[in-house]
Amino acid sequence: MKFKHFSFISTFIFSLFILFISINQAQAQKINPPWSNFHQEGKLFTVPGVDNVPDLHGDINNPDLVVFFAGNQFMVVPDLLKAFKEEYPQYKRIFVETLPPGILLDQIKEKAIIIGNMRISLMPDIFTAGKGHIEAVQKKDHLFSSTVDYAKNRLAIMVYKGNPKNITSLKDLAKPKIKVSMPNPKWEGIAKIIIRTYKKAGGEDLVKAIMVNKVKDKTTFLTHIHHRQTPMRIIEKKADAGPVWFTEADFQKMIGNPVSLVEIPAKDNTVVTYTAASLKDAPHPQAAKDFLKFLKSKKSSEIYQKYGFMSLK
Repeated sequence: MKFKHFSFISTFIFSLFILFISINQAQAQKINPPWSNFHQEGKLFTVPGVDNVPDLHGDINNPDLVVFFAGNQFMVVPDLLKAFKEEYPQYKRIFVETLPPGILLDQIKEKAIIIGNMRISLMPDIFTAGKGHIEAVQKKDHLFSSTVDYAKNRLAIMVYKGNPKNITSLKDLAKPKIKVSMPNPKWEGIAKIIIRTYKKAGGEDLVKAIMVNKVKDKTTFLTHIHHRQTPMRIIEKKADAGPVWFTEADFQKMIGNPVSLVEIPAKDNTVVTYTAASLKDAPHPQAAKDFLKFLKSKKSSEIYQKYGFMSLK
């Protein structure tokens, strides 16, 4: 009798343990940066927090086209590639990276990127970033053969749902107790845009407060991949706010994550144009040419606008 009672308790405790693990995994899956919803054949194996590569998309083996997108466009990639393949069915295998442009540029220069135990030596046909970044790279390194502009974006402040810290402006990010998630200027192109916007909103004093004083006292955290880390840090309440592209905050709201968006007034904000460039030594030059043409199309513009980007007009 005692044995049966013990067995029942053991079974009950084990069941609770399994339920607890399942709930935690479901929550982890929900708040982890979303993976792109590609429909691909093969064994699905994604373990949140352990085995996942959310900024690598598509076919890595013998691709017909390789595109390095500035990372903040990750949410657009599934729809964009689906539409491109429908218009250009000859390109069946496409590989895309959506990492910060500084990291992607280092990958091009060093001929590979290493993530964990994986080494990827594919070189891109297309590199995209802010127009100013593309122009600076071209002036210095002469990597590109042609370029096209295709969308615009502006900044916003991402906060926890309901804005519990009552953050209303960029100046609020300088407050001593406000924990800020800030892109690292060393490799994240958006960081320079944000710093420029800080200057417009509050001058050099605001820049120093957020980028020097608060970095020293660790109330400003510098990210490695801001479009993944900033929403996670805010959702986990490790940060109170983070300056991001408007589209990133809008997307996190769209998929139901507990964040809110604080708009930055136009007089203080910065609008950036996105530019795509084909590389001079592109492995697939015709595919690169076709993809640039597609980015200029009405269909491409509609997809970008669906995710909150601004048209060129």
